[in-house]
Amino acid sequence: MSKVEVLGINFDNYSLEQFKNKLISRIDSRLSTFIVTANPEIVMLAQKDKRFLKIINSKADIVTADGIGIVLAGKMQKTPINERVTGYDLFVWLLHVANLRKLKVYLIGAKPEVIQAVKNKIDSEYSNIELVGYEDGYFTDDLDKVANRIAAKKPDMVFAAIGFPRQEQLLSILRKNNLPAIMMGVGGSFDVFSGKTKRAPLIFQKAHLEWFYRLLKEPTRFKRMLVLPQFVLEVRRNKKQK
Repeated sequence: MSKVEVLGINFDNYSLEQFKNKLISRIDSRLSTFIVTANPEIVMLAQKDKRFLKIINSKADIVTADGIGIVLAGKMQKTPINERVTGYDLFVWLLHVANLRKLKVYLIGAKPEVIQAVKNKIDSEYSNIELVGYEDGYFTDDLDKVANRIAAKKPDMVFAAIGFPRQEQLLSILRKNNLPAIMMGVGGSFDVFSGKTKRAPLIFQKAHLEWFYRLLKEPTRFKRMLVLPQFVLEVRRNKKQK
């Protein structure tokens, strides 16, 4: 089963290695590629925001299950999803590919000090990457103007960390204009990559408890975490209706 639907969103049902192979093929062919890494929060927002849902289902070329909740939903529906594929893992791997191939990269999002830290780390650890642009997420221009600014730099990869659905709205404009680049919303990945936020230890990752680790470190995330039980209840309700 190459696609699995969870609450209206069509997930590509591949392993991390299969996603990597597909992306290498698209990079080789210089295909415009818009990636959405969807977690339960994104799915629940798309339930309310039909424009956002349309962007994901109609504009995205690849939709990965970023969150163990999505994988569990697949099991509940008896439509198993191969594995969780996180935006952070794809982001770091794509930087590795960009470094090997000496590609052009554009970064947008996060706080000024975070994006500067990301830029510094790329300069020191991924020296073959041509960083054609980097800017924080506190711009006031409309998204069309920002998209034009990015496209003018002719990047091979674009990573946006300006929060959903805004990052997907921005990248969908670039995709509509057929920018020949890999484009992905990466949420809080810049914070982790820069070292500002610590990623959960491997033991938490393997136990699929990264969300719990983040809650322990950032208790203020509690309200956001309430979406998880709501997501499970919605999946169960939806299953009964089918």
